[in-house]
Amino acid sequence: MTSEEKSRPRELIVSSAHLADGSSPALSELEYGSILFSHAFNRWLVRCMAAAGIPGLSPVEILIIHSVRHRDRPKTLADLCLVLDIEDTHVANYAIKKLEAAGLVKSGKVGKEKTIRVTDKGLDALARYTEIRERLLVEATKVSGLSQDGLSDIASHLRALSGYYEQAARSAATL
Repeated sequence: MTSEEKSRPRELIVSSAHLADGSSPALSELEYGSILFSHAFNRWLVRCMAAAGIPGLSPVEILIIHSVRHRDRPKTLADLCLVLDIEDTHVANYAIKKLEAAGLVKSGKVGKEKTIRVTDKGLDALARYTEIRERLLVEATKVSGLSQDGLSDIASHLRALSGYYEQAARSAATL
């Protein structure tokens, strides 16, 4: 890289130039990257689950079955909404009903509380999903040069940024 190339300002890739005109143009670039990432991630979830033999599920439904499977413990609706940051419990409840109708999860009770657990059919689908994910996605990220530590650092920054956006959303609601 020549000294002229180094001194040239980096061209930002944004979706809303008027937002990049403020005091943090890089934040606008991050927001555009987040838009692209979230859409690609949602497409990935749906297509990977379809390749695993379970077509027709929405991203929320797929996230819920993964979360229900987490640590092999039954989950409550409140658990799922908290972990997945779902504000509207009706969205999660509808997704659970659809997963139950497909035979992927079943509900039970612990005391007075309704719980959700993955069925054997759900476990089989998630095993196929995991295999496809390893083959298509994990291998691709390994080739990219991103280390496990690098991916963890990105994840940590995204979680922190989500907190800033949540606080800003609360503040904006009071204006």
